[in-house]
Amino acid sequence: MTHSQKPSSLDEIAALSPAAWRAVIDSDPPGAVEWMRHASDLGSADAQAVLGQWLLDGHGVEANPAEALSQFMKAGRQGHVMGMNMCGRCFENCWGTAVDMFAAANWFRQAAHKGLDAGMYNYANLLATGKGVKKCDEEALQWYMTAAKSGHVKSMTKIGHFFEDGRAVAKDPEAALDWFKKGAEGGDFRGQFNYASMLAERGRAEEALLWLEKVPLTATAAYKRLVGEKLLSSPHTAFQAVGRAMLTGASPA
Repeated sequence: MTHSQKPSSLDEIAALSPAAWRAVIDSDPPGAVEWMRHASDLGSADAQAVLGQWLLDGHGVEANPAEALSQFMKAGRQGHVMGMNMCGRCFENCWGTAVDMFAAANWFRQAAHKGLDAGMYNYANLLATGKGVKKCDEEALQWYMTAAKSGHVKSMTKIGHFFEDGRAVAKDPEAALDWFKKGAEGGDFRGQFNYASMLAERGRAEEALLWLEKVPLTATAAYKRLVGEKLLSSPHTAFQAVGRAMLTGASPA
């Protein structure tokens, strides 16, 4: 199916193969948006979630966060887990609505209980900080653990901090190192930096450098500024070079 072949019913949408969905998604963006709007109007939660993301990103259509939230809400109310999670993200980040951490926590909680690892992670973050929900490190750690079992690498890094700091568990540097390693190997740039830091503390500077050099490949600009400043004060000249590269965008010398 292409964007020019619009479905006539929900049953027809439900019968689409993954390949057919991919054909629509990968087609000409404005036409794909038109197809998704039609499918959304028919009541397809999948289409509503996709259209919401496109409206948020400005893919094939002018960005409209408020309409994006409306689409996510339609999907979320049908039990669509990504729709639920994205409702939470909108309320958390002021995308198309005022910040409402209570509403964000409610949507993340629903996505978490539905089994979405990203929902578990986002809900755990609010439990760990007490935003929109009563602060509870123990429950936060449980959700991070559950998400990590599903392979959620950001949660693995978060667990490392719990063991590093002794929050909700006994302080255990070796367990922290192991969790940071899992996050690093999974591609989480925060895990890579924290794993590198612990390796350096153990005198394993060469290994640490290999992980530090991976950080700027996927890190956000804000994170590169943060850790770049930290690395400038390192006693290792190679670490300093990575820090300068993060701050300037140049390659390490």
